[in-house]
Amino acid sequence: MPWHPRLCLAFAAPLLAAAALDIQTMMRIQRISDPQLSPDGQIVAFTVQRVDLDANTKTNQIHVVPLAGGAPRALTVAGSNDRPRWSPDSKQIAFVSDRSGGSQIWMMNADGSGQRQVTKIATEASGVTYFNDGKRLLFLSDVYPDCSDEACNERELRNDKDAKSKARVYTGLLYRHWNQWQSRRRSHLMMLTLDGGAIRDLTPGRFDVPTFSLGGQDGYAVSPDGKEVCYVMNGENDQATSTNSELWTVSPESGEPRKITVTAGADVGPVYSPDGQYIAWRGQKIAGYESDRWRLFLINRASGTVRDLTETLDRPVQSIAWSPDSTRVFFTVEDRGRQGIQMFAINGTGGARSIISGSATYDDVQLTPDGKTMLYTMQSGSKPVEIFRVNSGQQPVPLTKINDAVLGGLDLPAFEDLNVAGAENGKVHSFVLKPHNFDAKQKYPVLFFIHGGPQGAWHEAWSYRWNPQIFAAAGFVVVMPNPRGSTGYGQKFTDDINNDWGGKVYEDLMATVDHVSQQPWADADRFAAAGGSYGGYMVNWMLGHTQRFKAFVSHAGVFDLRSMAGETEELWFPMWEFRGMPWDQPDTYAKWSPSHYVSEFQTPTLVIHGDLDYRVPLGQGLQLYTALQMKKVPSKLLLFPDEGHWILKPRNSVVWHQQFLDWISEWTKKASKP
Repeated sequence: MPWHPRLCLAFAAPLLAAAALDIQTMMRIQRISDPQLSPDGQIVAFTVQRVDLDANTKTNQIHVVPLAGGAPRALTVAGSNDRPRWSPDSKQIAFVSDRSGGSQIWMMNADGSGQRQVTKIATEASGVTYFNDGKRLLFLSDVYPDCSDEACNERELRNDKDAKSKARVYTGLLYRHWNQWQSRRRSHLMMLTLDGGAIRDLTPGRFDVPTFSLGGQDGYAVSPDGKEVCYVMNGENDQATSTNSELWTVSPESGEPRKITVTAGADVGPVYSPDGQYIAWRGQKIAGYESDRWRLFLINRASGTVRDLTETLDRPVQSIAWSPDSTRVFFTVEDRGRQGIQMFAINGTGGARSIISGSATYDDVQLTPDGKTMLYTMQSGSKPVEIFRVNSGQQPVPLTKINDAVLGGLDLPAFEDLNVAGAENGKVHSFVLKPHNFDAKQKYPVLFFIHGGPQGAWHEAWSYRWNPQIFAAAGFVVVMPNPRGSTGYGQKFTDDINNDWGGKVYEDLMATVDHVSQQPWADADRFAAAGGSYGGYMVNWMLGHTQRFKAFVSHAGVFDLRSMAGETEELWFPMWEFRGMPWDQPDTYAKWSPSHYVSEFQTPTLVIHGDLDYRVPLGQGLQLYTALQMKKVPSKLLLFPDEGHWILKPRNSVVWHQQFLDWISEWTKKASKP
């Protein structure tokens, strides 16, 4: 039965109550992810993460809920458990658990009984997926590429552990990434036969499989007939300067791997059609540009013909799902701070059609075997992720309300839209969040959030980092601009920040500041701005270019572009953004580097950095703080020795929020000038 689209699905606003959100309350909110519909379409398995502040841990447990409705039920309790994957007959669930001391594959019956460990591999296991015969599992393990068996991997693990010196030696780039140094091990795809057969490495060699993703779904998939595995791999020697991951296929029984894509940019997230005739994936066309528009590609497995299904859609594709009859591809699309669901009929002529849209973020699309019911997740700026179902032509029904007990006692205002004319008279969109118990007759301090990326965006979505609800609850109007460089507003708007980091984007931001300063609720004498990563860069740029703010917070911000290019790991990024390395473009690096404008620094600034941040290395924050101190600008340095680019540990997150709020409150909550 064909799916009949509804152009917009609304959901009820949360009930208003007296309490406002704070960091302690946010830590009580349970975090739903990874819903998986059973092949028979009856049950949804999903992961729930809970925070234990006393233990300073975040643990995952697997739950199930009937698609027809009912109370969710936890299937696991011991350890931390995630990635539930159904057997083809819907009777078993494979999952990943650390309850035996390391990450291994476990299995259980659909009701949670009979839980047993199925791997005891020394290099540990993750990312489990079933073959459709129900007799084999595909999973990931970080192995030693020169080893051909488990005994060799065990021996090399012991050698590394017992080595008297922990010195590292490298002869190539990308020797560290995000928050880890490159080791001798590589991620490989492994196959386990459940009747007791040996584990086989399907992707031997010196490259990681899948290559670390620039975003999206799994970097591997099994064909419906089980005769091939498709995976993502960047086979180029210099991976620090290349985004060119490709799709490869290999027979799980024998044969050499074969590359099936030839685009110059990244190819990620392969998804087979249920009949095995096609593979859909997200791809980019431009080499070395990680923020090129993500397109929906389709390859015919028999002919090798490739189609770009979204050539005329000037918005980035985010995730992909197939209809059970393989005639339609459903995909999510980022558009002006929201994410909706669209559908493309493979043999149709009308192009993509919108299925679900609204002031929210929709994802994790799946359909029942009869194609009559869709499963998806939904979140917004005032409501965390929950799972929904919708039948064709009807209104959506929530399957989970797991946080209602916490949310029911909170006032979580809705995001509002703001549009202003920015650089070159371009339209600049922002989200605005007003404080708990907002009074239009009062004036409020305003906190401007500047997003990272720089090719990113603020979304109508819930977050456990930089959640504006916490800052609005503290009495600030929070303004979240999406200036030049933001995604979801057309590719040209995104590209306009290239080689122009402090140009049009700064004009867009200041035009937003100008507009907000004229609003009756805004106290222009009490403005603050904060940002992380590129957002931190822009705070650092503002330090040298405006005195309109009472306080800044710079988290993991780029301070000196020249040294940043020599310290960071993904070198394709500065090479694209500034058209080369510093020795190629010295004037460009000088022009856009905040370090060249230290003489103008006056605004009190909180500098935050993680010691394990290899994307924007610690030296950037230290240089900024040193400059502020030498200029006698009021400043504070907050360092996290056990964190990288993001602050993820529960207790660290509490400290981050407390220090952040204390700093901006100290400088903005003073009485306005008469």
